[in-house]
Amino acid sequence: MLLLDNSAWSRRRTGPVRERFASDLRAKALVTSLPFLLEAGFSARNGPEHRTVIEDLAVLPRIAITPSVEQLAIDAQSDLARIGHHRLALMDVLIAACAHEAGAGVLHYDRDYDVLREHTRLRFRSEWLAPAGSLD
Repeated sequence: MLLLDNSAWSRRRTGPVRERFASDLRAKALVTSLPFLLEAGFSARNGPEHRTVIEDLAVLPRIAITPSVEQLAIDAQSDLARIGHHRLALMDVLIAACAHEAGAGVLHYDRDYDVLREHTRLRFRSEWLAPAGSLD
């Protein structure tokens, strides 16, 4: 099970990773969360595109933000603050907390998840969509 991050989702049609996404979707390996859905909606260019994106993603299972996830996210931000690195994207912290709680990985193209794995108590599989720097 892989929780989507917008850094991966926004690259889903990129040549080298298109088949990866199709395969993960066929295998029903992808799940969403509210923070991801908000990121995906934010990336929409207009109302009709927003509606389409949210409707398309509604078919995927969703990991809920529970009080436990909230506390995990706060604790992770505290862990990062102790080393002066607490200004990571808030949605990434929440997505990582959701993944930890659900025992899921995170499918991403964003170094924040490696920082979260290395410097917090959150445990989740950090799954790069493609090697860092290869898609930019």
